[in-house]
Amino acid sequence: MTRKPARMYRKVEGQIYTRREYMGGVPALRVTQFDTGNLKTEFPWSLSLGTEEAAQVRDVALEAARISAVRVLEKAAPNEFRLKVRRYPHQILREHKMAMGAGADRISDGMRRAFGKPVGHAVRAPIGAELLTVYTTEGHLDAAKEALRKASHKLPVPTRVIVSSTAS
Repeated sequence: MTRKPARMYRKVEGQIYTRREYMGGVPALRVTQFDTGNLKTEFPWSLSLGTEEAAQVRDVALEAARISAVRVLEKAAPNEFRLKVRRYPHQILREHKMAMGAGADRISDGMRRAFGKPVGHAVRAPIGAELLTVYTTEGHLDAAKEALRKASHKLPVPTRVIVSSTAS
């Protein structure tokens, strides 16, 4: 069955559903790495991608944003950055799969016991939540801003880049 569009899962509504031990058949998490780049160096600048609205962000969108940002950073600033995914997708998304097509009305039970089966994961992000953070040097600030701008196009929520100095 095809993946439903992000607009179906974007709104934050209902109780959070996270207890994996009570459910079977939860698909694997799609985010492959939460820390990438040069993990041993302390960088003086950090740039974060913060949300401007409360929303749910699917794990596939978070992974697409991470890949997009890393691709830009590896070209512009090789070994001069660290990218960190700041939120873990705890929320389990459910879907009530109904039979479609001719004659499906006889097979389908409609909304009877329509709890749904697990189909994916999502991050519940409130306003101002930082989803991705890039640590880098001053010479590569423009490349990091461009990487986060491109990453923001993969996310279903409006975002802004927050720049701060980590040097004390």
